[in-house]
Amino acid sequence: MNSAEALSGHRLRLTFVDGRTYTLDFMPLLDASPGLSPLREASAFAAAMVIPGEGWTVTWPALDIQIGADTLWLDLQAQQAPDENTRTFVQWRSRHGLSLAQAAAALGLTPRTVSAYGTGARPVPRYIALACKGWEADRGPR
Repeated sequence: MNSAEALSGHRLRLTFVDGRTYTLDFMPLLDASPGLSPLREASAFAAAMVIPGEGWTVTWPALDIQIGADTLWLDLQAQQAPDENTRTFVQWRSRHGLSLAQAAAALGLTPRTVSAYGTGARPVPRYIALACKGWEADRGPR
C-alpha cells in the first residue's frame, strides 16, 4: 500500500502499490470491532498513515492500532461486491483471515477459483456462500 488518507465520514482513501485508489467506508469496521473504538473520534481517525517504505499496514501510531493491507483489501472487496453471495464470501474470508490457499482448502476449491470469486471475476454461487456459513457453524463460536 502506498498511502492512506482519512476523509470525512470515517472513510479512508487507500492507494495500493499497483496505483489503484479506493475509498473504504470505515464505519462497518468500527461497528464490528470494539477494539477500534478510539478511532470513532474524528481527530484520532485523521491520524491514519502508512509508514513510508513499509506499506503493509495502515497505522494510527498514537493509539497503537494497525490494520493490514490484506484485511483492508478484503473489506474493500466486500463493500464493492456486486451481490450478496460475493459479499458473504469475501466477508467470510476477511473475518477468519483466510489466505487464498486456506479458503480453497476449507471449501474444496482451487486457489484460482477463490481468487476469481474474491475479485468478482466470477460470480459466487449461492451454494458457496452457504458453504461459508456452514463452515463457520461447524467451527462453533470462537
